[in-house]
Amino acid sequence: MTYINSNKPVLSILGSTGSIGRQTLEVAEKLGTKIDFMCAGSNDVLFEAQVRRFRPRAVAMSDERAASRLKTALADMDVVVMGGADAVMYGAGDARADITVVAISGMAAAKPMMAAASACRRIAMANKEAVVAAGNLLLSEISARGAEVIPVDSEHSAIFQCIGAGQRSDLRRVILTASGGPFFGRSAAELKSVTLEEALSHPTWSMGAKITVDSATLINKGFEVIEAMCLFGLSADQIDVVIHRESIIHSMVEFTDGTVIAQLGLPDMRTAIQYALTHPARTTGLSGRLDFTTLGSLTFAKPDMTTFPLLSAAFDAARQGGTYPAVLSAADEIAVNAFLLGKIGFSDIARYISDALSNLGQEGNPTLAEILEADAEARAYVRKRIDRGDLN
Repeated sequence: MTYINSNKPVLSILGSTGSIGRQTLEVAEKLGTKIDFMCAGSNDVLFEAQVRRFRPRAVAMSDERAASRLKTALADMDVVVMGGADAVMYGAGDARADITVVAISGMAAAKPMMAAASACRRIAMANKEAVVAAGNLLLSEISARGAEVIPVDSEHSAIFQCIGAGQRSDLRRVILTASGGPFFGRSAAELKSVTLEEALSHPTWSMGAKITVDSATLINKGFEVIEAMCLFGLSADQIDVVIHRESIIHSMVEFTDGTVIAQLGLPDMRTAIQYALTHPARTTGLSGRLDFTTLGSLTFAKPDMTTFPLLSAAFDAARQGGTYPAVLSAADEIAVNAFLLGKIGFSDIARYISDALSNLGQEGNPTLAEILEADAEARAYVRKRIDRGDLN
């Protein structure tokens, strides 16, 4: 068990301008923690405001032009400003931090994550795509470099906490809860006409656009199945998904004696973020408190994998292994982006992903280079199919 400077660790935040990054800064401010390094993509306006507020020692932006603008804007501050993908990786590895919060999305997080693992004692893992595509390789390398991984997703944080109630060897299965998204109960025919606005109207969580759409298709829950397999050493058959509309139970674990342990709380990502920073300690957080007298009821239902085929596709990719999870994740990123841009309809997301899985992907034990190649190939394949309108 690793203890990190009580409740005030020094942080490095990879991806501070995204949804998780912004909430991490809220938590850091509440805890009174120092931030040594921060990085972002291209939003130099927001990033400048964050740097001025939290005053890290060094910062980096993957967009070199944005970094150049930021350097000029911060000329009055004593802060090191770097630009480019290599600068992000260098900064992550050079950070003088106890904990690195990995909130960069996509496979772009893989190399900075590895660099950070050599420089800090804990990785607070919020990245989804890299873990889905290459989780076993990345987690093994992080462990070899001496860092521990604490999950930040509310579901995986819940599993992490619940497993602590027993012996890992006595774990029988994990039950991932899903809100069901905004289209729970609708038919496949009804999904063909849903709008972008409807897809971005999540019933309980406030998240970025991409993950909100992923929640609406249920592929996000499929990603979480693959993540849970990697994070906790499980098989796909040890993981069940149950629809829980209230989003109060964040996930459960069942032990061999039949005992089920659940983690409950209001739907607020800041709770999981804070626990990843303070574990094993707990301290007063930003989230409100549950009032069981006003909850009413907690409901559960089986997911409809016929209407929402991407959850089933994720289970299949998990069982196939190899580069199939990488193809799944990359194809989804391109298809969802096309939906957000109005190029394809909501139901088309599943069609393009299924097409990619049918034509790409290999089983076996790929290297990280082969996984990255599969990721790039899937992106190019789906992008070309969408541009041509091949599935219309």
